[in-house]
Amino acid sequence: MGLFDNLPVPQDKAYLRDDLENVDESWTVARFDSLPHVVHILTSKDRDAEVQTLKDQSDIVEEVVDEVVQTYHGGFNRAIQNYSQILRLFSESTQSIRTLKVDLGNAKRVISARNKQLHQLWYRSMTLRHIISLLDQIENIAQVPSRINKLMDENQYYAAVQVHVQSSRMLEREGLQTVGALQDVRSELTKLRGVLFYKVLESLHAHLYNTGEYSSATPSMNEKDDAIPTTTVAAFSMNNSQTLSRRTRLQKGDSHVGIASSVDGSSSYDGHDDDDNQDGGDKNVTRLPTWLSESTPDEFVETMRKSESPLHVKYLQTMVECLCMLGKVAAAGAIICQRLRPTIHEIITSRIKAQAEYVNSCRAGVGQAARTASTGFHHAKGQLQSYQLPKHKHKNGTLLAGTLLAVSPVSPVMAPMGAAQSAAKELLDSILDAIVRIFDNHVVVGELLESKSSQHAPMNTPKSMVTEISGNPDSESSKDTGGYTIGFSMTVLQSECQQLICEILRATPEAASADAAVQTARLANKAPSKEKRDKSEDGLTFAFRFTDASVSSQGADLIRQGRNRKGQNVQEGYGSASLLPEQGIYLAASVYRPVLQFTDKIAAMLPPKYSQLGNDGLLAFVENFVKDHFLPTMFVDYRKGVQQAISSPAAFRPRANPATAYIPSVSKGRPVLQGLLTIDFLAKEVLGWAQAMPKFSGDLVKYVQTFLERTYERCRASYTEAVLEKQSYMLIGRHDIEKLMKRDPASAFLPTSLAQADGDNHIADGESDGVELEISTLLMKLRPIKQESLIRDNNKLILLASLSDSLEYIADSIERFGNASAKASDEEIEQEQNDVKPTPGHNKQNASHKDLASFADDYRKLAIDCLKVLRVEMQLETVFNMQVMATREYLEDQDAEEPDDYVISLITQITRRDEVIGPFIAPTKRNYVFGGICAVASHASIKALAEMKRINLFGVQQICRNTIALEQALSAIPSIDSESVRMRLDHVRTYYELLNMPVEALLAFVTEHDSLYTAIEYYNLLKVQVPGREVPDDAKGRMAEILPI
Repeated sequence: MGLFDNLPVPQDKAYLRDDLENVDESWTVARFDSLPHVVHILTSKDRDAEVQTLKDQSDIVEEVVDEVVQTYHGGFNRAIQNYSQILRLFSESTQSIRTLKVDLGNAKRVISARNKQLHQLWYRSMTLRHIISLLDQIENIAQVPSRINKLMDENQYYAAVQVHVQSSRMLEREGLQTVGALQDVRSELTKLRGVLFYKVLESLHAHLYNTGEYSSATPSMNEKDDAIPTTTVAAFSMNNSQTLSRRTRLQKGDSHVGIASSVDGSSSYDGHDDDDNQDGGDKNVTRLPTWLSESTPDEFVETMRKSESPLHVKYLQTMVECLCMLGKVAAAGAIICQRLRPTIHEIITSRIKAQAEYVNSCRAGVGQAARTASTGFHHAKGQLQSYQLPKHKHKNGTLLAGTLLAVSPVSPVMAPMGAAQSAAKELLDSILDAIVRIFDNHVVVGELLESKSSQHAPMNTPKSMVTEISGNPDSESSKDTGGYTIGFSMTVLQSECQQLICEILRATPEAASADAAVQTARLANKAPSKEKRDKSEDGLTFAFRFTDASVSSQGADLIRQGRNRKGQNVQEGYGSASLLPEQGIYLAASVYRPVLQFTDKIAAMLPPKYSQLGNDGLLAFVENFVKDHFLPTMFVDYRKGVQQAISSPAAFRPRANPATAYIPSVSKGRPVLQGLLTIDFLAKEVLGWAQAMPKFSGDLVKYVQTFLERTYERCRASYTEAVLEKQSYMLIGRHDIEKLMKRDPASAFLPTSLAQADGDNHIADGESDGVELEISTLLMKLRPIKQESLIRDNNKLILLASLSDSLEYIADSIERFGNASAKASDEEIEQEQNDVKPTPGHNKQNASHKDLASFADDYRKLAIDCLKVLRVEMQLETVFNMQVMATREYLEDQDAEEPDDYVISLITQITRRDEVIGPFIAPTKRNYVFGGICAVASHASIKALAEMKRINLFGVQQICRNTIALEQALSAIPSIDSESVRMRLDHVRTYYELLNMPVEALLAFVTEHDSLYTAIEYYNLLKVQVPGREVPDDAKGRMAEILPI
């Protein structure tokens, strides 16, 4: 925008703007200096031209000025005229004000003469107004009782309390104290104060236990027809036990009222606030609750309007505010204390009864099979998946599951995955979830009562009453609230839960009740009766210890009175037997986890000043019970079961009628020894308890280790008894034999850990020849082998085979459930480390898992020893039968039709033992046991030629017939490689058929196949006498030239 753009230049003279733009900027500066322009003109070459330029520019400026003057001339005239008019008006106003001042002075003098008379008239008018106001108030107060009754009928308790308090204050005013007509109204208001108090208290009581109109949970359809008693509350259905969100804590900082807000920002109330939920979160902030719709706006009402707390929390705050306005905080606290225990007892009893009726009705409709599905609970069973109950039959008709259950100290329903455990956990989850929601309400009310009692002195409540209610001078807050505190409510709630747990565990609930009374009396400085002390000594006295020392003498009496009032129900228990298939100490496993979760939720709800109370209570009771009673009882019971399992005559007796082929699955008939199968069942059952209680898994794993150690000793004894003083047992203990067997590629068939089970088991024949030759040479040196040094009893061989397979099964099982236990413990420890520092117990558990792994190795080593004994035994049996070959002369007079007797004996032994052992070991282990026979037989046959004196052609045919028979017998074993057997025995037949060659042909064969046999074996061909074969004198020399020794 240019400097002269806003000049009022006509459209026809727009060129003036362009001419003005050509004027140098130096002419428009604020501080104009003419000297540079004069110098410029004087020094210019054409001075006249420069002067003429300036004149032209001056004419342009003058013309522009003329245009501006012509444009604004009318405005200037009007402005001058307006200014003259303003001056005239100011002059006239000044004259009028002077006249007004004179008039006001005259009026003042006139009024001063009548001042006293006017004051009297004003005072009289004020008195009349006050009288009229009092009459209006008297008329309004007379209508207050009916208005209060109407508000109470409409559940507008806060508005009713407001009216009552305002009316009471009005009656105390100086002008109304002496009005006789208001005495009846004053008496009626006094009565209404009590009625209001009990109405408010009943509504608060109902919402404390989630049965009120605005509670966070509503009764299920099973309980809609039940009336809510005055001092008890109907139970919720188990089907409505959704998880409670984190506790709504009270916000500090508001001096008038404590406002509760949800920690996670969500609302935990139900459909009573549907309108708010539909309108959106922004409208929830400004919407006034329905129970405050008739109330007079004040600070509390405005706070409730702006509060984002759940609906039920707002209602609890309103009821507490009503009690505070009525001055009944201490009395309300005392009554809440009195009703707390019987109400909780009734809630638990009603809940169990309702669920039992529901289960029975469902069971009547769908039958016994649907009983567990009708409970409406979904129990997390993934942590106990390793525990299974085998239910298969032996071939002889005996039920294996029945045998195992007969040894187990618990019935199937009480097992870690049994119906009783599931039912007990579901029941406790439901009960404790309801208790958590109730305690959430108690925390809100407790904090509010404590806050109110500290901010306001009890109004209209005699101090003597407060003293009677709470006479304990050590707790001022407890005194102001009538003995009611968050700690006290938590104590009573946990005490009732503990008695329910005692009933489930059959831990003498009567003793727990007596012990609780003893603790209450001790806190009240009263000695308990001897009768109660005597009762507490019967059975298991694991009772909850009251930790809140603020319970007063009077409060303790009120509590005991409430319990005596419901004493019949307490003595009768909670009726959990109607819902649980069985009760007993073994349900402690299903109790532990719900109590642990319950304790965590309670600890999260407690205000900071009560945080230390979360370290003791129900969880401590359960842990002490488990540690002092459950674990010792379990150890004794399972130790008896283990002893019975391993000492039974049938424990290490192989199956009488096994299947024709080995079955790898236990459920389909794997021939695991009954004793070891029972031990595996018991160990898995104990580890099932450990998974249910991770904190005590270290102790339970130690129990398993003890049982496994005893079982291992029994297995070792059975093994030793079968192989005692046998040559095969002594051979595998020799260092040289042990090293050779480790080098033998066939050892790849031996049992390995689960981690190595998928390894490559391929065996190269070239690698095995050298080791097998060394082993055969060592065995040949043991000749003559006596029959007494061999295991000729097939039952012992069957025992070794079955024992080996059973030990391998147990080792794999130990490794499997050891890994599962380690994983479960690591997950539990990782979860606990979020709140708790690592403890030495973690290292202890890791050490336990290592011990389980070592036990698996021990069992697997003993299984390997059994297989080694069987392999060496078959090799020794081969040597025992083949040693006859070297002591006879093969000078037959006819062609062989049948093998030799010793070969027939060996074949018979191999066939028979394969038949009896095969069903008890896996094919790979079967290959290991019988796989060493062929190598020993072939080497023994070739070595026998060195000790023979003479052999004819029929003798060679007889030996070949022997090898063919042996080949057929070994090839009939499915697990043995028939091609390898054929090649080895062909090697023997080829060797003996060389005896049929002339010496010249033999030497030529040696020249071409010098590596087929050893030099000594070739020399033995020349050494033995063969009728009809001439051996030149230089034959050995020529042989030495070909194969130097």
